[in-house]
Amino acid sequence: MSISHKIVPSLWFAHNDCEEAVRYYVSVFPDSHIDSITYYPDENLDVHFQGMTNKVLTAVFSLNGQDFIALDGGPEFQFNEAISFTIDCADQAELDYYWGKLSHVAAAEQCGWAKDRYGLSWQIVPANIAALTQTPAQIQALMQMKKIDIATLAALG
Repeated sequence: MSISHKIVPSLWFAHNDCEEAVRYYVSVFPDSHIDSITYYPDENLDVHFQGMTNKVLTAVFSLNGQDFIALDGGPEFQFNEAISFTIDCADQAELDYYWGKLSHVAAAEQCGWAKDRYGLSWQIVPANIAALTQTPAQIQALMQMKKIDIATLAALG
């Protein structure tokens, strides 16, 4: 493993789509790469690996300089909105790019929050979100948005 951060998020994929997800995320974010992918051994070698042959035991990867570890863990645990990853976007074009790549569950969208096709939640926000939410009118507008519209919030400031 090649981990350079002291705190590294670990992602448990419940639907055996870890490798697909990791490869997708690496394609979405700049400065990203996969360090290693290790697979479960043959299930005939150990009863604990039943049904896990060729599934991901560990995937070590980096998204835009942030290290992650992921695995195919089975359906015992699911992603939920209690944990999300924030993407600070420089402008509307960058925000639109990430929204287009990561928002796949319309019912989960609100105030810049999106859920991807693997069930992971993202907060896709302008880097200056604090400056864009100073007035009651800005906050009210934000609460009505799914994808954040920077120009609308700026005009209300």
